[in-house]
Amino acid sequence: MKLHIPAGYKPLLNPVQTEKAIKLVKDFFQANLSSELRLRRVTAPLFVLRGTGINDDLNGIERAVNFPIKDLDNQVAEVVHSLAKWKRMTLGKLGIPVGYGIYTDMNAIRADEELDNIHSLYVDQWDWEVTVDASQRNIDFLKDFVRRLYLVLKRTEFQVCEEFPQISPMLPDEITFVHTEELLAMYPDKTPFERETEMAKKYGAIFVIGIGGVLANGEKHDGRAPDYDDWTTETTNGYKGLNGDIIIWNPILERAFEISSMGIRVDKVALNKQLEIAGAEQRKSLLFHKMLLNDQIPLSIGGGIGQSRICMYFLQKAHIGEVQSSIWPDEMIKECESNSIFLM
Repeated sequence: MKLHIPAGYKPLLNPVQTEKAIKLVKDFFQANLSSELRLRRVTAPLFVLRGTGINDDLNGIERAVNFPIKDLDNQVAEVVHSLAKWKRMTLGKLGIPVGYGIYTDMNAIRADEELDNIHSLYVDQWDWEVTVDASQRNIDFLKDFVRRLYLVLKRTEFQVCEEFPQISPMLPDEITFVHTEELLAMYPDKTPFERETEMAKKYGAIFVIGIGGVLANGEKHDGRAPDYDDWTTETTNGYKGLNGDIIIWNPILERAFEISSMGIRVDKVALNKQLEIAGAEQRKSLLFHKMLLNDQIPLSIGGGIGQSRICMYFLQKAHIGEVQSSIWPDEMIKECESNSIFLM
């Protein structure tokens, strides 16, 4: 059991206040996200058909929860991992013009998660996607979107602190950008997570660029599926990658705390290159991949933002189970209760 108990932890909000605060965070954040990034809300699927290539592979090793469909001759449906590919197809289906996009509530089940303070079987996030053109597929455009998203986080934090004065703001005024190659050069003897923790502790909020490709030491900072984020395109500073993670310093847990994964999505060139690197060229025959290679899907930028993660952070909770209802090991529940951590 991986569980961290903060010394002397006492929740700042009681259960009733917590429920009110969760609604405040979710309502305020998504309204401001929609306004800032020019997004319209759409309805999303909980599951998709296996074999279409629409479901995300995340790191490529997670099993999707699945079930046969009686009225479709027992074709197998999979509960989504996230909606990166589905969103791109929906942009095209709805004819969303360049500069505008969509967002949705994404609910998923990830049966292979290792349960701890920040990981649950149940995943709830806002998935968003914006149509772009070829001239916008660059690092400066990516950074601009990160800054705009960070402004929404800052506004939400202010609103929470105004409503609940016992909570103090923690986010720095600005987010700091760092590439995974730079992190490796700074901390060559540390693991990727340790590098993120050092950097997040120093700056408070960072965006780690270039996740998925092999670094100078022959290792990956972290895994990424080859067919949604672009992690091979070279940027102006000679590094590779048009994607990354928003990571903030969590003083309650004293660790790096990822709240969003996002990036400019693959075009035809990047898709072909990354499928070859991943040894997954057989995917070109799948529906999503064929549509992308035949220019039937728009270019885009997009990402996911953990709803429970930001509630946990803004309400200064020690465990994600304090802001969402899920299933936990009995020993974890008992250990949490004995340390003032009450899981829903």
